[in-house]
This record gives sequence, C-alpha cells and structure tokens, in this order.
Amino acid sequence: MAPMEIHALQLGMIGTNCYVAHAAGSQRAVVVDPGDQANLVLELLERAGLEADAVLVTHCHWDHIGAVAPVAAATGADVYMSDTEAFVLEEEPNRFVPAGVGPFDACHVDVRLRGDERIEVAGLELQVLALPGHSPGSLGFLADGIRDSTGDGWDTPPVLFVGDLIFQGSVGRTDLPGASHDELLASCRMLFERLDDATVLLSGHGAATTIGAEKASNPFLRGLVTV
Repeated sequence: MAPMEIHALQLGMIGTNCYVAHAAGSQRAVVVDPGDQANLVLELLERAGLEADAVLVTHCHWDHIGAVAPVAAATGADVYMSDTEAFVLEEEPNRFVPAGVGPFDACHVDVRLRGDERIEVAGLELQVLALPGHSPGSLGFLADGIRDSTGDGWDTPPVLFVGDLIFQGSVGRTDLPGASHDELLASCRMLFERLDDATVLLSGHGAATTIGAEKASNPFLRGLVTV
C-alpha cells in the first residue's frame, strides 16, 4: 500500500481547512471539505498534476460546503456526504450563511453515507465513521496507516479527516442547530478508545494533532478516558 500524500488549503472568510489527498505516485485524488474559493482548489489540483475523483464532505456547515458544487462540476468528481445532511447541500446551501459570504450553489450528492462504510475512492481505502455532535450527521474519513517492520510502530500513521468534531486543544461548537454536547463527547470517546494514539487528526480548523496529544492535554476532553 502506497503512503498517502496530503495538501492543505485554508479557504474562505474563516480559513476552513480543505485537504487534497492521494496515494503517492497516483494522479487520482480526493478533495475533503472545499468550503470556498474553488479556484484555489482547482489551481492546486492542476499544479500538482492531480485529478479529483471524489469530494468528501465531513458535515453540512456553510464553511465546509461552499465550493463543493463548482469543484464537482469542474472535475466531474462524485460527492460523498452524510445521508442525514445531504438535503442542506442539495436544497439550501445558503442556510445560515453570514452576510458577505456566498451565495453558494446547490449540488447533488452522489453517494450518501451513514457511517461504518468502507469506501475505495481514488485508489484510497477509507473507513467512514459517524461522528455526531457538532452536527447530527458529521462524518470522519479514516485512512489506515502503514506499520513498520517491527509491527509495533508506524512508517506512516493512520490519518483521520475529522471535520469540526475535535481540534488541537479544543472541540467543535455545540450551540448550533442539531448539535449535541453529549453526542460530541461520545464521539470523541469512541475515537479515543478505538484509534491508535499515533493517529493524525486533520481538523476543519487549525493545526494537525494526534489522538494521543488530545487525550493527554485537551482541556475540553479531560478525563474522557484514562490515559
């Protein structure tokens, strides 16, 4: 299995992270959460010599879906999104958009997900995780790591595109429609119990972190599990 290479962009008014990922040596890629500024996403793809096979959406908030339609239209990529939240992208992408942002185009969701699926896109195998809390249909996309020769460590650790569930030293808001603090904590607990501490978390905002780092020091999740 080839390691995954990841390019990151900060897009839109609040600098939402968008990720372009592909297997090393492959020209096929996935785009995760193109929230705005489709031109920058398309420029990155062209500059890197990549073709987008899929757009993966972690959740339906405006800063994560704003450029889905133009990126999908320009590349022919299929759109993958939660079945629970697909109606937002398809019918009302400008719901709750702040003044001065958008308007954003609606877009058909080609593949509706519920969590616990294993999907293969652009030559990447990804486990889909249901991560409700920040929004009711939030999803994570987990790429397996590559073990080292001992089998005890990692040549490349697992990577989870986690949306706005958890950030470096923080967690996603739960004062929004459909959000639930209890569900967010339950989703974080599941990740802490299920995933290796070396797993890299690529969030919707801010810097990358790891499961182990957030277990040890995230003040919003202190005591969630025994470190």
